[in-house]
Amino acid sequence: MSELKAQIRTDMTAAMKAREKERTGALRMLLAALQTEETAGSKHELTDEDVLKVIAREIKKRRESAEVYAGAGRQELADAELFEAEVMSAYQPKQLEDDELNALVASSIEEVKAEVGEVGMRQMGQIMKLATAKAAGRADGKRLSTAVRAALN
Repeated sequence: MSELKAQIRTDMTAAMKAREKERTGALRMLLAALQTEETAGSKHELTDEDVLKVIAREIKKRRESAEVYAGAGRQELADAELFEAEVMSAYQPKQLEDDELNALVASSIEEVKAEVGEVGMRQMGQIMKLATAKAAGRADGKRLSTAVRAALN
């Protein structure tokens, strides 16, 4: 079992003992998503990197749901989704600051420029692939994409 998954399981047990109903529910949903990922296709053990990808995906789902609920005037449901996202984000690595993100994007653009010569919007896919690998879960894909677009324009 990955260290991160073991930590989530330990934290869920502590939340259950402390009778923190909302936190326990959020951690249960996260563990269920991890188990679903492990059993999808062929059975395999998730690495910490895989666990981080699942966590990022689950956080994104919660934030999108919160936007939909808030738009429909259901703020109490939006708040519940945002709380779950907050609980899950505690297991992600520290997110990059804006200046760190811009420096990472600039270095990715330089590397692609060295490979293909002139860099434009047509190379955005190559730049995103490189920048995503460098960010390694420390930046949301939407934030990264926005930074790349801004740098290329």
